[in-house]
Amino acid sequence: MKKILGLDLGTTSIGWAFVNEAEEKNEKSEIIKLGVRVIPLTTDEEGDFLKGKAISINADRTLKRGARRNLDRYQLRRTALIEILKECGFITDETLLSEEGKQTTFSTYELRAKATNKKIRKEDFARVLLMINKKRGYKSSRKAKSEDEGVAIDGMGVAKHLYDNNLTPGQYVYKILKEGKKFVPEFYRSDLQGELERIWGFQIQFHPEILTDEFKEQIKDKGKQATSKIFLGKYGIYTAENKGKRDEVKLQAYKWRSN
Repeated sequence: MKKILGLDLGTTSIGWAFVNEAEEKNEKSEIIKLGVRVIPLTTDEEGDFLKGKAISINADRTLKRGARRNLDRYQLRRTALIEILKECGFITDETLLSEEGKQTTFSTYELRAKATNKKIRKEDFARVLLMINKKRGYKSSRKAKSEDEGVAIDGMGVAKHLYDNNLTPGQYVYKILKEGKKFVPEFYRSDLQGELERIWGFQIQFHPEILTDEFKEQIKDKGKQATSKIFLGKYGIYTAENKGKRDEVKLQAYKWRSN
């Protein structure tokens, strides 16, 4: 007897049958067992399946669980901050901490902007802190490529290291490259802008005829190639020649940047 397993694969079910098929005249074919396994899918899930979107039900549950966690953590942060503000005498149980009434949709943003250069009431300051507290900020969990390069690259940790040691991103990278590290972390835009201001402010004493405010505005937000073309077109200046092996070229570039 030939044993055969037959499968009928559908989008929401799998039908199966296990049979014995006769190969000799004196044998009789028969069905040993059969059944169906139904896969319950919603209309949206079935539609995604037919479109080739490989998102499992468990993945969707994971997303929703993550959203619940974020909400719980936000509520815990808010509760903790309110308790601290009460202990410090900034607010009481009767203090209004939300926007109320007509034309008040952006009043907390207005207070937050005002707080940078003008005096605001303690109650308003509490509202500003609660608004900032709502978003905890982003902490990177990107993994480096080897143990020599570190376990994780924390953007906030790198920014703190720059601040504590009065380093620019270029100085920091040059230092770790000399130590044999290969992974270059990403930096906050504010740190990169601060580095540009620091370099520009120091080099302007040597090249005042080139590093003008007009030229600085002209290369603002431009990429590497566009900036090189502007230097060449405006002043006839080519970028410095930097040849060699890949690691040598990178180290030389960051040495110039650090100096």
